[in-house]
Amino acid sequence: MERGDVRGHYEELAAEYDEHWVYGPDYIPWMSGRIAETLRLTPTDRIADVGAGTGLFAREVARQLRPHRPILCIDPSEAMLRGLGTPPPAGLTSVVASAEDIAEDRAQLPYERLDAMWLKESVHHLTDPEHTLQGLADLLAPGGRLLVVMLPTSIRYPLFEAALTRFEELQPDPAHIVEHLRAAGLEARLTHVEHELRIDRDRYFGMVRARYMSLLSTFSDNEIEKGVEEMRAAHPDPVLVFPDRFAFVLGQRREESA
Repeated sequence: MERGDVRGHYEELAAEYDEHWVYGPDYIPWMSGRIAETLRLTPTDRIADVGAGTGLFAREVARQLRPHRPILCIDPSEAMLRGLGTPPPAGLTSVVASAEDIAEDRAQLPYERLDAMWLKESVHHLTDPEHTLQGLADLLAPGGRLLVVMLPTSIRYPLFEAALTRFEELQPDPAHIVEHLRAAGLEARLTHVEHELRIDRDRYFGMVRARYMSLLSTFSDNEIEKGVEEMRAAHPDPVLVFPDRFAFVLGQRREESA
């Protein structure tokens, strides 16, 4: 998807975004906990959620961590950031900017350096991931950490076949993100986490119709309806159970020598 198309997709989805992404009561705490644990977050860290959307994960991280300084919720969509509330809850502040914007101009941020940042399922929207990740890595203080959370190159979601095929055609390889972070001067490693999802079948079909994944916005209404009928035939049970597996690519800047 082009950047303009991505922004338009999320502008349209903003009002219903949280409804579509909160799979169940334990999903957001689980993912937020994994992010905080992997980044080894502390309350004194200067933290950013790049591509924060409505702040689903930043809000939960702030609740768990109680940071001394607000977590920066960075997103190019004002409509999505309005989901934070006006004003945002304690521990959060919004920054209307894209990853590319802040990678090119750190002056848009209230902190001179960042101790930790994460990109949750947004790296595939970057038009030049190598260049942008280099710019984001340059924002890190010594010892700073950058986490890219992304889906692997194949998924086991109960989507229709054409969507699964298109996903595999478009999804970046996490191994390439490791290479980009290393080229940016960070020590980088790749791990995986997995969570079992259980969701009402008709609710999931509604999420697909609403194009909860940006990938689905590449299909027409007619293609989506045909896809839902294919899914209905393939998954007759009233509750869908499937694994949600994520690649966690963690990069860290070396501490300065004494």
